[in-house]
Amino acid sequence: MKNFSGRVLFLDRSDINTDEIIPAKHLTGVSKENLRPHLLEDLRMEEFNPETDIAGNSIIVTRSNFGCGSSREHAPWALEVNGINLVIAVSFARIFRQNMFNCGMMAVELPTETIEYLFTTFFGPDTHIETDWGKKLFSVTGNGRKAEIPFTISDFDRSLVEAGGWVDFADARY
Repeated sequence: MKNFSGRVLFLDRSDINTDEIIPAKHLTGVSKENLRPHLLEDLRMEEFNPETDIAGNSIIVTRSNFGCGSSREHAPWALEVNGINLVIAVSFARIFRQNMFNCGMMAVELPTETIEYLFTTFFGPDTHIETDWGKKLFSVTGNGRKAEIPFTISDFDRSLVEAGGWVDFADARY
């Protein structure tokens, strides 16, 4: 199972699409590794620099409709190869969300009020989240504060994550 704890990258915008996650011009390679240097390179946001702001982060906290646009597995792959296995948002594009779980990663939806609380209380480069699977709880620390945020995940999605993704899940059962 992948790691779902670590430092947080806050992306304070809704509707971040798959072309911004990984531009289509980089989808010609034959390995996930080819995607690594291009994660979020076309994302234009004030105070965000993909060359310096991605390294060392394991989790993204963002707004709504993350992963909208083209339905491609390359967007989760680009996150994964950069060590980001958990995205927390108000909502996700349906296919992107399922592609995350199919890759053994997590796309967790939290209420708008909870996401707003995370941004207003913890926004900063030194925020960490620890994921407690047993309690279905995120422990958030940063800016001298701590909070515990409950999350839900369906039994099936949890099975995909625990197996390492759809292929490993299917191999073990069929």
